[in-house]
Amino acid sequence: MQLIQDRRTLHQIPELDRNLPETMDYLKNSLEPLGCRLFSPMEGALCAFFDFGCKDAIAFRADADALPITERNTCGYVSIHPGKMHACGHDGHMAILLELARRLNKKEDLPHNVLLVFQPAEETTGGARDLCATGVFQTYHVAAIFGLHIWPGLEKGLIFSRRNEMMSRSCEVKVDIYGKAAHIAKPWEGVDALAAGVEFYSRVRAMEAALPKKVFRLLNFGRFQSGTVCNALSAHTHMEGSLRAFQDDIFYTLRTGIVSIGKELERAFGCTVSVDMNDGYPAVINPPELHAHVRRAVGFFELDAPSMTTEDFSWYQRSLPGMFFFLGAGDAPALHADNFDFDEDILEKGADFFEELAVQF
Repeated sequence: MQLIQDRRTLHQIPELDRNLPETMDYLKNSLEPLGCRLFSPMEGALCAFFDFGCKDAIAFRADADALPITERNTCGYVSIHPGKMHACGHDGHMAILLELARRLNKKEDLPHNVLLVFQPAEETTGGARDLCATGVFQTYHVAAIFGLHIWPGLEKGLIFSRRNEMMSRSCEVKVDIYGKAAHIAKPWEGVDALAAGVEFYSRVRAMEAALPKKVFRLLNFGRFQSGTVCNALSAHTHMEGSLRAFQDDIFYTLRTGIVSIGKELERAFGCTVSVDMNDGYPAVINPPELHAHVRRAVGFFELDAPSMTTEDFSWYQRSLPGMFFFLGAGDAPALHADNFDFDEDILEKGADFFEELAVQF
């Protein structure tokens, strides 16, 4: 089946960020025989426009970049690029859009034009934001955009989504606390960066816990390093964690609180606290009106809770109406694992869903 062959070929040639020459060549060669207009709005991106003579269009997006991971699988289609791997299902996403293109090519009439978008840099710098900046969605009068992600742990072959919160906004939090080393028997001669770090951690966690339970958010640390020997006060504490939320006001309230706690500890301990936080991607929020419209048109299964992971599909949603879905992969290895793989039968289910959406929306 061509759909499976597409996925396996793309899996073998993973490329990173925006440098996707082999991937783009494969996509172009697959799409050129079809009745669509091909163009590249930016480096590492490819669009295919199917014109059905309508005033507006809908768009479907697939991410095209891979990860800097050495593959551990031993199947016949493993990566031939050392240190690079499609460990997040992007090869499957592209294969689904290629299959959708072949199906669109056989249709004579649709209620709208269709734009297929193959996007770079989802794993790195947010290629979706730059694609929006090209103006391509205004040029082709795109009324809505849709995307999906292969998702381990959800029932195999089923489509899932939810209204409002879908995937979180995220930023990394790095904290450095500088004190003064002293012998542990003479603590008054030093400034204990370890004690300050413990207090910082406790206060930040208490701040997060004080928010209402119904507010989806996460603020925690996975790395805490301090001191060099057992009988000296620590002169330096280093912490790394993650802040995740869905509403911008919650996100920035927690960011501001982290900085404020750092300043409070500087005064209380006499230490210096440096906090570094990036902006990350916005949250993926499915508009209630679009959610209801799609549910009436094609149907899908509702998720009970959002995912605390991130996706740069959110940048599309800040430019035009957009909705994101998960394609269940069942008992598959975790995303970003060096042994990630999935049952390829689910790809046809994804293509079926996109085709029905293209026809019924």
